Amino acid sequence: MAAPQALGKLEAAMRKRALDYPETEETFPWGERAIKVKGKTFLFMRLGDTELSFSVKLPRTGLQALALPFAKPTEYGLGKHGWVTVRLTKVTKALTDQCMSWIDESYRGVASKRLAASLD
Repeated sequence: MAAPQALGKLEAAMRKRALDYPETEETFPWGERAIKVKGKTFLFMRLGDTELSFSVKLPRTGLQALALPFAKPTEYGLGKHGWVTVRLTKVTKALTDQCMSWIDESYRGVASKRLAASLD
């Protein structure tokens, strides 16, 4: 069964947003999409049959994100460092906007201060 079309569109939009940041690259460790800034991952993403899951580093809004029913601390010890994993089965405009905001926060949280400052 193919992933719902809306989830595929969201994945494509998130990928484009992440790769639009300065000095980013895409790799595929462990079968997952990883988008990195200068070799440091700021977005892990996987589109499955019925869900889009992704992990981002949220140093400012992580606690608020974890209050959502579809978010949890990232496994492998990353959760204690501010990483949050989100699993979506549907998409709304508000959720799309939130995902883009999380990508921005994660990029800024992982990128060098110089690169993060260049966005402002």
